[in-house]
Amino acid sequence: MGSGERRMVIANRRSLTCARGGKSVPGKSRRTMTALVGRWRIIEMDLWAQEDVDLVAPGFIEFEPDHMGSLGFIAVQAGIDWRDAHRDGHPGAEFSWEGFDEGDHTTGRGWAALEDDGTLRGHLFFHLGDNSGFRAERTGDKR
Repeated sequence: MGSGERRMVIANRRSLTCARGGKSVPGKSRRTMTALVGRWRIIEMDLWAQEDVDLVAPGFIEFEPDHMGSLGFIAVQAGIDWRDAHRDGHPGAEFSWEGFDEGDHTTGRGWAALEDDGTLRGHLFFHLGDNSGFRAERTGDKR
């Protein structure tokens, strides 16, 4: 292994430090972690009426400090894996998600960014399917 390769391996090991226990993870700034962590109530989606979003339970997205989380709307229940991603100078996240929609396995991706008014704006994409923008408000719940 050459010296350039050794430097890359060392840099990669540093960047793989786990987020648990307050340690750093690449693409995970403290500002974003603090700003997004918690449960957010989905109050609007571009593609579906609010009564549909809240069909089974109130629509939500939740970001946990360990960079995992969950989301639910209509009949979708899923887990998320998120990464820090600023948008237009605002703290935000990009994430992948995997779960079930009416019992059928489904996956997708999405992003969310904190707005100046304290709401969360984002977009959800179903793999090979629908996509919709959303807006959410912090609930204060820490499940």
